[in-house]
Amino acid sequence: MPYLIADNLPTTPAGARFRALVERPGILGLPGAHNGMAALQARRAGFEGLYLSGAAMTASMGIPDLGVITVDEVCFFIRQVARASGLPVLVDGDTGYGEALNVMHMVRSFEDAGAGAVHIEDQLLPKKCGHLNDKKLADAHDMAAKVAAAAKARRHLYVIARTDAAASEGLDGAVARAKLYIEAGADAIFPEALNEAAMFREFARRLPGVPLLANMTEFGRTPFFTAAEFEAMGYRMVIWPVSSLRVANKAQERLYATLKRDGSTEAMLDQMQTRGELYDTIGLHAYEALDASIVRTVLPNS
Repeated sequence: MPYLIADNLPTTPAGARFRALVERPGILGLPGAHNGMAALQARRAGFEGLYLSGAAMTASMGIPDLGVITVDEVCFFIRQVARASGLPVLVDGDTGYGEALNVMHMVRSFEDAGAGAVHIEDQLLPKKCGHLNDKKLADAHDMAAKVAAAAKARRHLYVIARTDAAASEGLDGAVARAKLYIEAGADAIFPEALNEAAMFREFARRLPGVPLLANMTEFGRTPFFTAAEFEAMGYRMVIWPVSSLRVANKAQERLYATLKRDGSTEAMLDQMQTRGELYDTIGLHAYEALDASIVRTVLPNS
């Protein structure tokens, strides 16, 4: 039920709810939800947590994922996804929007907006998608300082440290960085762009007891694995970061091409969410009922 009309809004902080999901048995699947509607649809499908991708946010704004958006812009997305779904959301914090103090500001801002978790990465600006080439890595100790700053600033937020080192420093370098980040206060590690099952398994073997996050993005360096396969390799979380946006964008592309060609949308009707389906998803009738139930204020006679 959307947040305005829900009668059972969670009172436990989002970070605590996210931590509980990670710590229970089984792998936590976190589909990307790039806006409030996607969040509602993911919740309806049965997911209990969501992921908010920097690549999806920037692409939905029509700009590339190069670390150019601001904390306030990200908070706009967090608020709509968290409010619409009521679920704990893991948010892509890029490089932390600066150094230690900036990271602390990001953490408090994300918490206030409703986030349950954040991951920050050990790249230098301009950062790139983790599955692209020629990424520039930050000094490992500088990144550890950011992790420590995030851990110090958080009230409840679950902090995940992402390392992009496997591509340039190999598995040994990525593992060494991960251990440093755990010592600095990270709750979990996100090894980005591993490219074979053996790498995923070996990374997990070298970090026993550390919660690990896997990224199952399409068109990247990682082969397709299911959530169950990631779990068997030793991972506690898996994200599908941009899938919802990719599907939505492809559908919109077909719509505009059809409209330009035909001067009509009629040929696309069978691919559209109907008015009834839309109203049911966003809870229109429940909002109308709530509005009708509010007692009008009557002033006493003076």
